[in-house]
Amino acid sequence: MFADDAKIWTKISSESDSNSLQEDLNKVIIWSQTWLLKFHPEKCKVMHIGHQINTTYNMTDSGKSVQLNPPREEKDLGVYIVHSLKPSLQCIKASSKAMSVMRLIKRNFKSVGSEEFNLLHKAYIRPHLEYCIQVWSPYLKKDIECLERVQRRATKLVGTLRKKPYEERLRVLKLTTLEKRRLRGDLIETYKIITKKENINPTQFFQFAETGHDLRGRSLKLFQARNTSCIRRMFFTQRVVRDWNQLPQHVVEAPSTNAFKNRLDKL
Repeated sequence: MFADDAKIWTKISSESDSNSLQEDLNKVIIWSQTWLLKFHPEKCKVMHIGHQINTTYNMTDSGKSVQLNPPREEKDLGVYIVHSLKPSLQCIKASSKAMSVMRLIKRNFKSVGSEEFNLLHKAYIRPHLEYCIQVWSPYLKKDIECLERVQRRATKLVGTLRKKPYEERLRVLKLTTLEKRRLRGDLIETYKIITKKENINPTQFFQFAETGHDLRGRSLKLFQARNTSCIRRMFFTQRVVRDWNQLPQHVVEAPSTNAFKNRLDKL
């Protein structure tokens, strides 16, 4: 019998919410004891996101109460989460891992041509820079540059392009900047959600613009909400709305995902 990665969460607006969460933790302990799937309170943590209420939580193990400690960071399904929700740590970790792979390639290949580079880069380097990117897409200039620096250096693996400017190297290799790829990925994921290519209710992510509110002859326009915080404004469901609404009708009405990609790339 094995259990892992159990999570419980709630919105904390007052002390009563904190008490309610503590009661839920107590019920979880009772449930775990009943089904012989005991938790280890020493391994359990609590992360406070977006509130300043002074709260503490405890879990009981063999009659001993253990206070849960707040972590500075937590890795969840390959993504590093911090209490501020800023992606800087994830950018550092992703670029570091991609750099390690790039150095490994450099040590093991005497020379790399354009075709070989594209195969190696797309299979072994770039995936580290784009894993689960809709969740943690960078928006600070230093984080954007942190990721772009990896690809900039990687393109120099092609000896014949080493002394050319970065933009020229990308053109020859038929690549784009990572920032443009992230925007493309956001739009493709939005298309799949809105057209129900993903098994997800679109209204869980987006609010469609009401009829007659500046649709300008185009369907599937999204409502642009106002956000007071920069972090919320840069969430996937918020940052993509403006770019999505600027797409022409023939792109958003594409019959398939591949057709949407082709029309988007031509645009």
